[in-house]
Amino acid sequence: MKENKGELNMSVSAVCQNDKGQKYAFVAFSDGVRSAEGRIPECKIINNSGFAVIEVQELEKYMQDNLGALKKMASGIDIFSAFFKM
Repeated sequence: MKENKGELNMSVSAVCQNDKGQKYAFVAFSDGVRSAEGRIPECKIINNSGFAVIEVQELEKYMQDNLGALKKMASGIDIFSAFFKM
């Protein structure tokens, strides 16, 4: 996918589950130059390349404010359909 510089793109992973049964998903942000990856439901940025501290805080606030919608997006992703399309 071609990204336009200056336009912030976001993608959400499918729901994952750790060995303790806790569910989580990843939210990726990129503007073609900088990128960051957060984890929900913690709403914390775990990898950052190029975003300023204040921008990271804004991304974390975005995840908090939109947590319900992000969870719904993640739960709607069927990773197996990508492998079994005919």
